[in-house]
Amino acid sequence: MASTVADAIKEHDHHGPAKGIKRWLFTTNHKDIGTLYLIFSLVMFFIGGAMALVVRTELMQPGLQFVHPEFFNSMTTMHALIMVFGAVMPAFVGLANWMIPMMIGAPDMALPRMNNWSFWILPVAFGILLSTLFMPGGAPAGGWTMYPPLILQTGDAFPYLIFSVHLMGLSSIMGAINIIVTILNMRAPKMTLLQMPIFVWMWLITAYLLIAVMPVLAGAVTMLLTDQFFGTSFFQAAGGGDPVMFQHIFWFFGHPEVYIMILPAFGVISEIIPTFSRKPLFGHDSMVYAGSSIAFLSFIVWAHHMFTVGMPLSGQLFFMFATMLIAVPTGVKVFNWVGTMWKGSMTFETPMLFSLAFVFLFTIGGFSGLMLAITAADIQYHDTYFVVAHFHYVLVPGSIFALMAGAYYWLPKWTGYMYNETAGKWHFWTSTIFVNLTFFPMHFVGLAGMPRRIPDYSTQFADFNMMSSIGAIGFGLSQLIFVYVLLTAKKGEKATDAVWDNPIGLEWTVPSPAPYHTFDTPPGDELIKSHSHSSH
Repeated sequence: MASTVADAIKEHDHHGPAKGIKRWLFTTNHKDIGTLYLIFSLVMFFIGGAMALVVRTELMQPGLQFVHPEFFNSMTTMHALIMVFGAVMPAFVGLANWMIPMMIGAPDMALPRMNNWSFWILPVAFGILLSTLFMPGGAPAGGWTMYPPLILQTGDAFPYLIFSVHLMGLSSIMGAINIIVTILNMRAPKMTLLQMPIFVWMWLITAYLLIAVMPVLAGAVTMLLTDQFFGTSFFQAAGGGDPVMFQHIFWFFGHPEVYIMILPAFGVISEIIPTFSRKPLFGHDSMVYAGSSIAFLSFIVWAHHMFTVGMPLSGQLFFMFATMLIAVPTGVKVFNWVGTMWKGSMTFETPMLFSLAFVFLFTIGGFSGLMLAITAADIQYHDTYFVVAHFHYVLVPGSIFALMAGAYYWLPKWTGYMYNETAGKWHFWTSTIFVNLTFFPMHFVGLAGMPRRIPDYSTQFADFNMMSSIGAIGFGLSQLIFVYVLLTAKKGEKATDAVWDNPIGLEWTVPSPAPYHTFDTPPGDELIKSHSHSSH
């Protein structure tokens, strides 16, 4: 009897992944699920990017060139929904799945079957959303914010849009619960909360944000659904409802959502900069408190998206000051990154280049955000291309550059091989040049008064729009270099376990490539102390 138990344990210890398609359909392994999330988000990045290119191609010159205005509006709406819910968020969840258990010395995620389920809901959700392109009346064209009454004029696609948004939210909530339970219950016994890496901390905060705001979005879109099909009047003025109430509910979700997309990016950057500065992160604990402050403040600034709806002066002042306040903890983070690099012995591998671009360009996006926070000024900027420039500076060289940095940083740990550094640098420089060529001119056309979400414009805006469109095409093409790097990832030289020069963190103590099962026994006190982020 004892020998059969021993054999069973031995058998269990050595079982690798299942073979073929079943491995991916039924996997409960955090590394497999992380890989699925990352591949899915990359596919969505290209689909959403193709839609952006339709928009920019149409805007290359004044006049209507290529697409009908209705389809143009569908493209802006679908581009935003796919990039936010299909590319950026799942990519960060993929990084969380791959890295958090390894960073905290856990064998896997706490709820592995729910983990599988939370991923497989996503392809269904986006399959439904993309199918609306082929429905009578076309895909949703009322903007990703889904404001009534405009969104209620969608054709047959309307209930499918609502259903797909519900599924995305369900996936996010399940993923967030899993991350919280894993971090709080499964980290190595000797690891205190403040010894955790900043990436883990930022994800813990983000997961609480997701659980708090995803049900709010679900409520808002459900009220839209009942207004459309069940005769309610939540947002219909004719029945005593208020369309501005939708904006309040939507942005109560929408503003924390912005931080859901940037806090994990802060975490990634806070892992990379210390490694390539060869110094521990400056102000580890203050980074944690700053992240928590940002999360708290994100709930009380939502109406800065609504300065033009006619709210009372006291409301405008409150939201203006609260919004300006959120710049303080964000500034602390930028200061700490710069402080980490100060007098460090820096090298400039691809992950570090993307991280430096992140710090510099994200800060530009932050400055234009402060301009938008000032009520009197925002009345001029509102719904112009200045706003488009602002949030793309935060989301493209912000979230997406952080994702690229993280991918290059951990790729050798995932594959066991060093990627092609020359191609990585080409990818970085082309992306950085074109991202600025795309979005910087938008500040100027916005300040000159060009409204957003329009397929045609007067000739005074022609030159800058041409620059933006050329930049967008260049940026899209330069992402093919990234695909090349990924496809040739296993052709480089073998990676060591530490990969980089003296990185901090438990993930660098496991072999490269990371074995299918890591940390079957939790790492000991000494290992944690020597690789702890706060004790260095």
